[in-house]
This record gives sequence, structure tokens and C-alpha cells, in this order.
Amino acid sequence: MLSLQVDFSDVLAEPDSFHSFDKVWTWSDILFESSKLWCYRIISLLCAVPVSLVSGILFALLGCLHIWCAMPCIQLCNICMPPIRTLWASMLDVCLAPLCTSLGRCCSSIYVNVAKQRV
Repeated sequence: MLSLQVDFSDVLAEPDSFHSFDKVWTWSDILFESSKLWCYRIISLLCAVPVSLVSGILFALLGCLHIWCAMPCIQLCNICMPPIRTLWASMLDVCLAPLCTSLGRCCSSIYVNVAKQRV
């Protein structure tokens, strides 16, 4: 999982040769870390509640559609398919099987010989 990790020195980096007063640096660090933490908490509070509400509604809707629409259609197809499959197989046996048998008998007398030609 990718996480964002930002330190105070990554944002406000003073070079080693120049530094402000130690107390300014320390208080700036404390202020940066605490404001980062509290801003994240407030923004996540404002975003997490609506996103979780919308996600809950979406998954409930998908679950309801799956249980009450998709599964009955699948079961209906499973119930109706054996007679349709039998009818389709009979139609293929009546229409396509004689054609394929005749074509096979016509082509059964064809022989192919492969020989190398000398150059």
C-alpha cells in the first residue's frame, strides 16, 4: 500500500550552513506536524462520512439487484435451457448434419501428395 509520508525537513529544509534560531526551528516543526495531523483529521472527517454513506448505498443497491434481478434471470435461463438445447440440437441434426455428411463424402476422394522438388 502506498502511503504519503512528509516530514518537516522535506517541506522546509534549511541548508546546514544556515539555520534560524533553535526555538524557531523547534516550534515550526511542532506547528507543521500538528497542523498536518489536524488538517488530515478534519478533511478525512468531512470526506469519510459522505464517501462511506455513498458506498453503503451503492453496495446495498448492487446486492439487491443481484439477489432480486440477476439470480432469478439466471435460474430462469437454467430452467428454460434444456428444452431449447434439445430443439437446437434437433435442428442442427436435421439441417446441418446431412450437409456436412455430403460435403465430407464429396471431399473424401481428394488426396493430397506433398513432394519436394529438386532444384
